[in-house]
Amino acid sequence: MRFYADVHRKRDDTGYRITYTTDGEDFRHVDSPSEIPVEAGDKVYVDTIPIIHTDGFIELLRRGAEVYYLRRLTMIEAVRQKMGIKSKSARTDIKALMAVDDKWFRRVDENFLVMRQMISAFRSLERTMQRLENQLKAASSATEESLRRMVKQVEIEKEVLAKRISEEAAKRFPVFVKVVEELGIMGENHVLACEALAELLTYVDFSKSFRQVRGYLRLYRKRSKNQTYNHETRHALTRLTMATTRNTPNAHKQEDILMKIWLTIRQETQERLAGIPAQQQG
Repeated sequence: MRFYADVHRKRDDTGYRITYTTDGEDFRHVDSPSEIPVEAGDKVYVDTIPIIHTDGFIELLRRGAEVYYLRRLTMIEAVRQKMGIKSKSARTDIKALMAVDDKWFRRVDENFLVMRQMISAFRSLERTMQRLENQLKAASSATEESLRRMVKQVEIEKEVLAKRISEEAAKRFPVFVKVVEELGIMGENHVLACEALAELLTYVDFSKSFRQVRGYLRLYRKRSKNQTYNHETRHALTRLTMATTRNTPNAHKQEDILMKIWLTIRQETQERLAGIPAQQQG
């Protein structure tokens, strides 16, 4: 059975409300994904997965359900206009969601949800760091020292969380350690580089062709006006490139690092398959 769900903030802004349906006629409301009555084999299509509901969606996965989220939220507005739906509500959004082609949904697993939750916290620290550094540039002598202490504390928290993310990535992505070795980013001095690699392995589908992988991060050979991509994931590639080359991370150097990651994963995948009897390869 297919469930279609719209996740939206409550009117009093105290959290999220989830409206779902299986047929587009009967709509139900719950406060948590875990309250959706899915069973093994069911599929849940949702517009977005808030970080706060990570555990709830993991619960659905552990029941044996499949979870898909919309790659681009702008698709709902486009489909709503195409269908001639002028009103906006959870129900009309779900009807539009039901009309979106399956190719615009991404299937998620527990690894992705857990890693995304940790990476979200790290990115929040990065934004805090950037804000403090900007304030420090314009700080008076009376506040400068206080801001410097705050920046130092955030730096420490970033490294602590980056280490946790790297350790989790090593558990969840079999190829992580091999890529770390290939890039030469072992040891405590490279914990932030390892975190950047973990972000790439979480968000980029390296099973696709290198052209598709490069396109996902907008590393085009020719200039493109299309700027619709995850800037934070591209920033992770920039940080990783800077850590491994110690030079200006221009697009060419970023592509070289991306190619090295892609080739390492491809080789590791082929070697693992070669070690599995043909009848078990599916």
